[in-house]
Amino acid sequence: VSKVGLGCNNFGGRLDLEASRKVIHKALDAGITLFDTADMYGNRGGSETIIGEVLGARRKDIVLATKFGWEMDDAGRMKGASRRYIISAVEASLKRLKTDWIDLYQYHKVDPLTPIDETLATLDDLVRQGKVRYIGNSNFPAWRIAEAEHVARAMNVSRFVSCQDEYSLVVRDIEKDLLRAATEYQLGLLPFFPLASGLLTGK
Repeated sequence: VSKVGLGCNNFGGRLDLEASRKVIHKALDAGITLFDTADMYGNRGGSETIIGEVLGARRKDIVLATKFGWEMDDAGRMKGASRRYIISAVEASLKRLKTDWIDLYQYHKVDPLTPIDETLATLDDLVRQGKVRYIGNSNFPAWRIAEAEHVARAMNVSRFVSCQDEYSLVVRDIEKDLLRAATEYQLGLLPFFPLASGLLTGK
């Protein structure tokens, strides 16, 4: 993947379809091949829908990452990492993205009600089915990363290959434990808000 990825959290929210189209085309022209989104970005589904609309035949040229787990309804029923929810969430994301596969499917927020073995077994099924190529986590504490690694080994299922966490010159919390865990278990790091939401650009 390209060293710099495109964070798509503003698509469908701050940016409408046409503004998002300009950003996507500019990123492709600049050689960016990693696009990162989530089902809840863009007022729950808007970002994925725009990406699916704009990419078209260029879908095959990028590594597409999305996430599941955050609340997708006001009632609080469409969320989490249970087998039942993940299966419905991935189908909804695939439909919005207009694609047959997700390159990196990320567990967005820890679900304390679902055992990690249930989540990993379900994600492994999606990998075996070809709907997902790799799996990652986001916003996990270091001990959860270690737990997931050892459970995946014990179950002989797909393991997390990446973690996505906030990291910048301003926010450096992951240097305490998480970076060491990621290094130990050979997880790639996708830092989000690397410019501290514009603060480090002088805005």
